[in-house]
Amino acid sequence: MIPPFVLSYQKSLLTALEGQDWDNVVLLAEALHRCWREGRQVFLCGNGGSAANAIHLANDLLYGVDKKDGCGLRVWALPANQAVMTCLSNDLSYEDVFSQQLSVQANPGDVLIALSGSGNSPNILKALLRARQLNVTSFAILGFSGGRALEMADHPIHFPVNDMQVAEDLQMMVGHMLMQWLSEHRPTYSHERQNSDSRQHVVLGS
Repeated sequence: MIPPFVLSYQKSLLTALEGQDWDNVVLLAEALHRCWREGRQVFLCGNGGSAANAIHLANDLLYGVDKKDGCGLRVWALPANQAVMTCLSNDLSYEDVFSQQLSVQANPGDVLIALSGSGNSPNILKALLRARQLNVTSFAILGFSGGRALEMADHPIHFPVNDMQVAEDLQMMVGHMLMQWLSEHRPTYSHERQNSDSRQHVVLGS
């Protein structure tokens, strides 16, 4: 017999999946594939469990999508560098820990994926605002009401579940869906890899 707490959690998760509009997930898949083909960067951010999910998915996109050739996406998990996080928190504010990193690292045409349960975390909102200012395309995977991020993200992916753990599970499920799709649609980039090898040879031989 399946325990009641398992059935309850299962119901919450399945209800969220069955009622979802997947159009913006398709747009995110296409945006990530374009970043991969063109060598653009992908940034992920989140707090708490969402920060851990951002780091996990960055690993999947950097390595997991192309284990054979080792040529994944150029991806940065903005919560991952504790020296940077504590420096910016101390010298600026915790609200700036993601937006300031984007100011330094991001270029027009890059992609930001913000992970948030509430959609109201100030550092997430500032990151979405900075992305817009930098012409970085933003996606946000959100739970609950979606918060202010629902309007600030270029392409919100909203699961209206009032459960933080289910919301965080859905972040990972979307990320793993994208990872598997990207792995099956790896771009042809032997020319770029050849050029990269040539540049490395020049540097090493100088």
